[in-house]
Amino acid sequence: MMNIVSVKRSLTAALLGLISLIGIAQAQEQSMAVAKLTALLADAHTIDADFTQLTLDGSGVRIQEARGHMSLKRPGKFTWHTEEPMQQELVSDGKTVWLYDPDLMQVTMQTLDERMTHTPALLLSGDMAQIEESFFVEYQQNRSIVDFVLTPKAKDTLFDRLRLSFRDGLINDMQLEDAVGQKTNLYFFDLKMNTAMDDSLFQFNVPEGVDVIEE
Repeated sequence: MMNIVSVKRSLTAALLGLISLIGIAQAQEQSMAVAKLTALLADAHTIDADFTQLTLDGSGVRIQEARGHMSLKRPGKFTWHTEEPMQQELVSDGKTVWLYDPDLMQVTMQTLDERMTHTPALLLSGDMAQIEESFFVEYQQNRSIVDFVLTPKAKDTLFDRLRLSFRDGLINDMQLEDAVGQKTNLYFFDLKMNTAMDDSLFQFNVPEGVDVIEE
């Protein structure tokens, strides 16, 4: 009986040791992924690009397609304009976020959420120190292409999974997937980095006759 007890204790100790080693390896991989993503984003003090946005439902059927333009300035400043037929404008000065919907003649104002888990623009323009706090990060590299998969640690987010792809050190595309499998694909082109941007670009002036909602 004592031998069986000793064997069980040895097996338990070995299993705990293996679990500990796996945990250490995963933590190291997470730190490496965060460091690599941080290094790529840190090189971009400003980003200016056009984009196409394609939304698919859980079965892969196209729901919406649109074009737009973004301008980002770290930390926390951005404009994200989507053209018709789903025209919207999202603007942040680093403290306040304005969401303007021309069809509804409505602007929603709210304090900037520094967790970076609500919008792609905030992720790209935000404080890089927040990445490890906000996401589980994995990455794969194939020559000049690096793909990152970010899973939010918080539950109250607009997406469950985000893939961010870089080509030759520049952001190339992004895919967001929500809880029901709907995917939003963003493809960036005519991208310019580190061009001069005046802070007035990130101030929103409420058009006359538009309702303002503060959250």
